Amino acid sequence: MFQLCMRCTLQFPWQGAVLNAINTRLDAKTIATILRHSEAKVFFVDYQFVPLAREALRLLMGDHSQECVYSESSCPLVIVIDDIDSPTGVRLGELEYEQLVHNGNPNYVPEDIQDEWDPIALNYTSGTTSEPKGVVYSHRGAYLSSLSLILGWEMGSEPVYLWSLPMFHCNGWTFTWGTAARGGTNVCLRNTTAYDMYRNIYLHKVTHMCCAPIVFNILLEAKSHERRQITSPVQVLTGGAPPPASLLEKIEPLGFHVTHAYGLTEATGPALVCEWQAEWNQLPKGDQAKLKARQGISILTLADVDVKDLKTMTSVPRDGKTMGEIVLRGSSIMKGYLKDPNATSKAFKNGWFATGDVGVIHPDGYLEIKDRSKDVIISGGENISSVELESVLYRHSRILEAAVVAMPHPVWGESPCAFVALKKNANGKTDDLKEADIIAYCRKNLSRFMVPKKVEFLPELPKTATGKIQKFQLRTLAQTFEVSETSSEHQNLRIKKTRHSDQVNAEITRYVAQPHEHVLAVSRL
Repeated sequence: MFQLCMRCTLQFPWQGAVLNAINTRLDAKTIATILRHSEAKVFFVDYQFVPLAREALRLLMGDHSQECVYSESSCPLVIVIDDIDSPTGVRLGELEYEQLVHNGNPNYVPEDIQDEWDPIALNYTSGTTSEPKGVVYSHRGAYLSSLSLILGWEMGSEPVYLWSLPMFHCNGWTFTWGTAARGGTNVCLRNTTAYDMYRNIYLHKVTHMCCAPIVFNILLEAKSHERRQITSPVQVLTGGAPPPASLLEKIEPLGFHVTHAYGLTEATGPALVCEWQAEWNQLPKGDQAKLKARQGISILTLADVDVKDLKTMTSVPRDGKTMGEIVLRGSSIMKGYLKDPNATSKAFKNGWFATGDVGVIHPDGYLEIKDRSKDVIISGGENISSVELESVLYRHSRILEAAVVAMPHPVWGESPCAFVALKKNANGKTDDLKEADIIAYCRKNLSRFMVPKKVEFLPELPKTATGKIQKFQLRTLAQTFEVSETSSEHQNLRIKKTRHSDQVNAEITRYVAQPHEHVLAVSRL
């Protein structure tokens, strides 16, 4: 359940088992749902999460809900993973992992894989746009994805890999297998804090790590006593959200060499990588950052990727402007959603997996995401990319987090609404920056129709259990705002909140991570 120990990840497939790494930030009810839906037979629990696991098992056995009824004979075997260096003695049942291994058969001969299309892993989506679904990976898909990434990332022998990315995300973007294939050393973290990351990079001479762009903020905001000097470049593979060019400009001088990847759970990890071209080294740093923020080209073992008009299934022109949906096909695409043939069927069209992401293809063949299909804002017939608008917001020196969604407009149908979390000023305050300041900044840097009609400040943007910004929560709040005209020119607008907005705002506050919670590295990969 925790960051499944490396031995579990590598050994279980040899025994014909299917891995299901569970997100440790989920609540007990969701974990119980996953255990029931997956029909888990063995439940490995790190000692730190025994209370959470105990509650999930209680729900699974149906103490308070008839729908949670689960026969005792089907309840999974529970094995606690204790701390090797400082044993706690915490147990949930009688079995402990190290004891189990010690009592095993040293002469056991692993089973051969009879069919490379057999399942190797089950990973549940984060549910940013819908209910989580169980995505089934094949041995073939996992092998091809792992091979592509260690080749494409030029991962040499004996790398030192820092686990700033959870292993429950696409099996660590397949680097649970890839690092082992290169004879690497795994440096594992319990907390993704600036202090822990800098300290481990320094102590262990880390060469590689993966993370979402939000982790860059953690590293950049580190206090002086939390930092360590990085003496050799750390290769960073990032994904999960398009990294703002301004963020890339700031992180690389610290000693991090960033490669941008794109993928999703259904693609067995990264599907696209922004392969760097030597000629780009001659460009100004700002232009380099913009190029690096692209999603790039397909990994070596993916059969094909394209941007299409899903209504006609025709490819969009390679002009960097015409938007369509990103589609993928190849052996590394999922086998399907567990026990959900209807959802599996809907996910594919004419042999292509439809990602739900809107993007463009540049003349050089590199793809760039413009938005999720449901996040495109249509204002007066103009398509506004929330990603593009967010990228501009992130260039503001005081903005820490930004998300843009649609809000109703009486004239244009929809208009952009920006939600931002601010960095503190020298006095530790954030109330010195006003909505008018942000809007004035946007007017200087955006076309008029793209300027947000509303800027809402939050202490922290709401996130899913995996750390992704919950746009559907923000979208709900934005729907409670109304824009009223105060002039015939529609230039001065007044924002009204409906009576329901305070309730929605309170609901969002529940989803904002508490300060003591550490942001886990995340990705749609």
